This record gives sequence, C-alpha cells and structure tokens, in this order.
Amino acid sequence: MSLSIFLTSLGLTSAFGWIILRLFPRWGLVDKPERYGHSRAPIPYPGGVATFFAFLASAFLFLPVLGGNPVLISVLAGASLLAFTCFLDDRFGLSPYIRLFVQILVAVLVVMGGIGISSITNPFGGALVLDSINIPLNIGNFAFTLTLFADLLTVVWVVTMVNAFNWIDGVPGMANASAAVSSFILLLLSMRPDFHYVDQTLSITLSAIVLGLSLGFLIFDFPKPKMLMGDTGSMLLGFLLAVTAIISGGKIATTILVLGFPILDFILVIGRRLLKGQSPFKGDLWHFHHRLLKAGLSERQVVILFATTGALFGSLSLLLHTEGKLIAFAAIAAVMLLLLTLLYWKK
Repeated sequence: MSLSIFLTSLGLTSAFGWIILRLFPRWGLVDKPERYGHSRAPIPYPGGVATFFAFLASAFLFLPVLGGNPVLISVLAGASLLAFTCFLDDRFGLSPYIRLFVQILVAVLVVMGGIGISSITNPFGGALVLDSINIPLNIGNFAFTLTLFADLLTVVWVVTMVNAFNWIDGVPGMANASAAVSSFILLLLSMRPDFHYVDQTLSITLSAIVLGLSLGFLIFDFPKPKMLMGDTGSMLLGFLLAVTAIISGGKIATTILVLGFPILDFILVIGRRLLKGQSPFKGDLWHFHHRLLKAGLSERQVVILFATTGALFGSLSLLLHTEGKLIAFAAIAAVMLLLLTLLYWKK
C-alpha cells in the first residue's frame, strides 16, 4: 500500500511540475537571478505550488479527509494556509513578522486538531510528562483543553521545522533531498512491526506522500535547477515532516538526528544574530551551507553532504535507543563544529 501511495505522490508532483515548468514563464512567474549575482536566465518560481497541489490530491486519494477527522482537517488547513502565505511572500515579499504570525497560527491549528507532544523520553530513564497541566477553554460552542507545556513545545517544534527547511532551501535541491531522507527513515520506522503503541496508518501514509513529493520535485531543482520551489514548497515540507514525526508516536529524536545539520544551523544562526543585536529575521549569507559554498564546494556536493549525513545518522536511529540517539546528536554537533572551525581557519 505504501508503495502505491509513494508512486502516486511522485507521479502527481512530477506532472504538476512539468505543467508549471511550461506555464509559469508565460505568466511571468519566474525568479530574479540578478538579485543574487547569478548570470543565468530566469526560471519558474515558486515551483513549490506543484508540491502543494500534489499533496492535496494525494491526501484526498489516500486519507479519509471527508470523514471529519479533526487531525486531518487541521493538517490540511495548516498546509493550505502556509502554502498560500508563502506563495504571496515568494511573489511580493511579506514582513517577517507576518510570516512568523502565520507559522504560529498554523502550529496552533495543529494543536487544536489534537496533535501534540504529550511526553518526551528521558535518556536517563523514564519520561518527561508534558500534559499534566490542563486548562479548559470555552469560546461560545467551541471547547478546547489547553495542555500548557505539551502545546507550547508542539508550536515551537512546528515553527522550528518550518524555518529550518526554509533556510536550507538557500541551495537548490537541499530541502527536497533532506525531506526525502527524513520521510524515508520515518516510513521505515513506522512500518517496523511490534514497535509502536499507537496506530501507524496515518504516519505511514504521510511519510509515503512526503517521500513522493520530495523526490518528485528533486527532479526539477537538483543543481543545476530547472525551477525553484521557494518557501511555498520548502516550508510545506518542513510542516508535513514536523506533523508526521508527532503523529507517529513522538519520533522527534529520530527526525532531529536526520536533520541534525539544518536544525543546528537554525539554532546557531538565531543565537549569533541575537548576540550581535540583530533581528533574528534578517537574512544573511552565514548559514552553514553558505560557508561550505564559500569554501569551494559545489551546490551538488553540499546537497549530497547534507543528504548523506542525514541518511547515515537516520539509519543509526533505527538501531539506537534514546540514550544512544543523544550521543549520536552530540556527534553531529561535534562534526559540525569541527567543519565550522576548519572553514573559519581556511578563511
């Protein structure tokens, strides 16, 4: 079943991508390469519209969307709102505060749909329970119970993943390659028999869909790209992976291992900007992948490096328990620190 879902998602993304590749230039929906010092001809942008349409089609084909399931409704509503806002941002440029507000709103929609991180496994034994504080809220006919720490962590997780994928899309193909590795690892983990305490049907379906979406668009944006996905596609992938990791029973640690470089880069960049008194929303060329490019690596090499590292540590996560994953993440951080030190020394 998962194979047919993957192949359908892959085919839909490729088909929508092929259509966009031909229609967007006629409509003037192309990038402006001169802004970034490129001398190439403009290419279709944002191609992530193909990813969004393929996701919607796959969801209606393989998920009981019309059954009124609040989880599915929240995921579809969040994905649609995020994709629409990102399309406007890709075309016209929105305030970073508007983008952040929408990201938080999308995360809140997910929480209201019943998706949340109720506990975190303690690597030293036991678990950290996050849903012990419950605050009932009643607004008219709408009733909702706020689980303070669980809901707050869920919002932080979703917003972090959305922005981490947005930032790694500074290199064409990076977001799709990272999403492909992440979704494949989540798919393998969700399909392991006698390993879960919650039903994995939705997790398997979403993982297979995201795998098809990312590989389907990678055909178009692997360097040298035929079109760029923009925030419309990259943020959508980050959102879907964040949600899938929670739905599958809290595979947060596994996802963090696969996306070690992007998540660490997100934390380091935010920290550096705040320490310098800069706005954390002000873009620059000091991301990890930018430094690798300045050191002489090609865009293809950077994409392959991130994907290979994610695949390696993601494969390890299939064999490790919580304490082992903590050690593995420390190893990722050490490798990244070593590379940054070497890059600084070379500079």
